[in-house]
Amino acid sequence: MASEALIEIFDNILDSYEISRIIYTNGPGSFMGIKVSYTILKTISIVKDIKFYAVSGFELNGGGPIKANKTMSFVLNNGEILLKKALPVEFKLPTNLNTLNLENDTLPNYILGAV
Repeated sequence: MASEALIEIFDNILDSYEISRIIYTNGPGSFMGIKVSYTILKTISIVKDIKFYAVSGFELNGGGPIKANKTMSFVLNNGEILLKKALPVEFKLPTNLNTLNLENDTLPNYILGAV
C-alpha cells in the first residue's frame, strides 16, 4: 500500500511545484534507505527530465559523525570515510542550496555493503 501512496504523493508534488533539480544525500547511511531513495528520485528525474544531483551527508552536518548503528558512526577523516565509535551530530538543512557541493555522480555511497 505504501508504494501506491508514494506514487500519488509524488504526482501531487510534481504537479503542484515547478521543480528544476533534485538533490539527495547519497551517503553515508542506511543501505536500504539510500537504495530506495536513489531508485525513486532517479526514476522521477528521468521521467520528468529534471536535473539530478547528489550531496554527501557530511555537507548537512558540518562534517561531523553520522550514526551507522548503535555504537558506531561514519567519520570523515582527510577525505576518507571511516567507521568509528563517535557520537553523531544532528543534520541541518542549508539555508541556501547553492552553497552545497553538488555531485553529478549520483550513485549511492554505501560505505558498508548489504548484509
